[in-house]
Amino acid sequence: MTRRLAGIVLGFQAPVLVFGALMAWGLLGAQDAEHAGLYLWVGLGLAAACVVAAALLRRRAGMALGWLVQFATLATALFVRPMIVVGLIFGALWVVAVVQGRKMDDLTAAYVRRQGG
Repeated sequence: MTRRLAGIVLGFQAPVLVFGALMAWGLLGAQDAEHAGLYLWVGLGLAAACVVAAALLRRRAGMALGWLVQFATLATALFVRPMIVVGLIFGALWVVAVVQGRKMDDLTAAYVRRQGG
């Protein structure tokens, strides 16, 4: 269940990051045209990292990359202030998915043991 819930969070986070990258490219590009493309590519790279992390959730590297994506999303708020909201919301969803998913996995394993399976 942990993989499923974490994958859902990352799956919904990716398009939000794409739109955030477009917002940064448009808004900050008007002020700093020299770095406009950088804002766009960093955001798109972060969205791609969400997809890769979701695909790798069966391995430990997927969870580690998922945590890295959450911290990187929060770090984007240093350049694009509204991204703090996105980072906090998806960070909280990620923590809930990991904690509650593990609890659900433990309960399922205990149930299977009790049933003799």
